[in-house]
Amino acid sequence: MNETTGRLHTTFKQNVVATGRLSSVNPNLQNIPIRTPLGREIRKAFTAREGAKLLVADYSQIELRILAHRSGEETLLEAFREGQDIHSRTAAEIYDANLDEVDSTMRRTAKIINFGVLYGMSAHRLTRELSIPYEDAKFFIEAYFANYPKVQAYIDETLEFARKNGYVETLLGRRRYIPDINSKNRNAREYAERTAYNMPIQGTSADIMKLAMIQLAPKLTELGACITLQVHDELIIEAPEGVTGETGTLIQETMEAAYELDVPLVAEVGVGENWLEAK
Repeated sequence: MNETTGRLHTTFKQNVVATGRLSSVNPNLQNIPIRTPLGREIRKAFTAREGAKLLVADYSQIELRILAHRSGEETLLEAFREGQDIHSRTAAEIYDANLDEVDSTMRRTAKIINFGVLYGMSAHRLTRELSIPYEDAKFFIEAYFANYPKVQAYIDETLEFARKNGYVETLLGRRRYIPDINSKNRNAREYAERTAYNMPIQGTSADIMKLAMIQLAPKLTELGACITLQVHDELIIEAPEGVTGETGTLIQETMEAAYELDVPLVAEVGVGENWLEAK
């Protein structure tokens, strides 16, 4: 605990995570769990100062939106522009069903595939994630790429660029070098390939969040509010109780306008006495 403020402070590192995300150390406040009962209790301990509230703002499915932008896949672009549930839309595509026929199991499968594709999920991994036969997992992944051919083209083009140039880059031009992209060691090469097509997506997400923070910080100061924590796609802001509504609107508008993609950026904001309640 800091003797002057009486509060817990972390240290952010700008140049540790290769994708460009900020990292948190001493203590790591980006690693407080939320899915377990104990984790939720811990989050309750992060409270606003007296007379203030916490606002939690996070980008909705930003990496999938960046994938839609970078790949130019019309079905993804259309879904995000029309405000459709992207996982339900993907489920309808891979199951060859109507949107109103998609149930929770179908949506869960599509959600895992949507995010898994960003990290090079294999059919073996999907088999474990969903506890389904390998042939079914293989079918789902093939169906995904059959319905989203421009996503496959984006992956292929990104890998070709990386093999030729030895690096990949975000939309804002920040590079990550991939030394093993042409390695003769299969495991090293395949890991490098997954890194190569994920980094432009995750790295662009990190860039956009940093732009949003830079634009937001001075505006918050005028309201007596401040950014207290950043966790990947999420910001935790402390604001005086009397201006939480105005602050929430400001946060949402600033985050959504931080960078222009071919699909809208969407930020969701919650308010509460503590981190769990605000989330």
